[in-house]
Amino acid sequence: MKKKILIFIITYKALHRLLDVYNSIPFKKLKKYKINVLISDDKSDDDTIKYARKIYSKNKNIKLNYNKKNRGYGGNIKICLNYALMKKFDYAIMIHGDNQYNPKYIPIMIKMFEKDKLTQAVTGSRLLKSLRNTTKGGMPIYKLIGNIILTKFQNLLLRTNFTDAHTGFWAYRINNFKDKFYLLTTDGFNFDQQLRFQYIYKKQKILEIPIDTRYADERSQLHIQYAIRFFFETIIFFLIKIKIINFKTIKYSSK
Repeated sequence: MKKKILIFIITYKALHRLLDVYNSIPFKKLKKYKINVLISDDKSDDDTIKYARKIYSKNKNIKLNYNKKNRGYGGNIKICLNYALMKKFDYAIMIHGDNQYNPKYIPIMIKMFEKDKLTQAVTGSRLLKSLRNTTKGGMPIYKLIGNIILTKFQNLLLRTNFTDAHTGFWAYRINNFKDKFYLLTTDGFNFDQQLRFQYIYKKQKILEIPIDTRYADERSQLHIQYAIRFFFETIIFFLIKIKIINFKTIKYSSK
């Protein structure tokens, strides 16, 4: 029986880049799986949805979701994960509509799940190859330095060994979400960080694979507000880990 895989593309003001993302999905290498694509737009006020409809018109196996109100980065991902859980997919892969993460790595991510049944998530690391790779791919120096410092801080405090704690390229084993614990996370930009905390909390395995870095004019950023939240939430999770705070009593901001 073929494994069911959902590739979901989250968009916000992605415009023509959405077409590039979709056209880069290596469907030919995924023939042995049952592939479905979900494009979920977070109430873009530009022509992004027109490009999404252009893709849909050529392939009716694609599902379109247009949020009537802006749900936030994390809120949009939750909608997609809810759909994957409801439709009983085996794995789901998240791609950003800004074309920063190359879909060519999807077959490798799936292979990681099949090689190791204990792996619950696979992430693409921009720093697993070399620092030269990131600057060559256009990552601004201040983002590179911020990524390194905050990732090392998290590793030190939580005794983990991740190389890129700020990636937005994730693949998930969906049956892991049956407890719907992920709904406790923020609807804002720190969703990936908080979800990573949950994996760590449940002592579940996250694998990293090396990916190329691609920066152009996309809006994906490691900005000051995100960095401050990352710093303080890492401390909060450390207190949870040593059982000073209960995880389920934490109420995160929706932004």
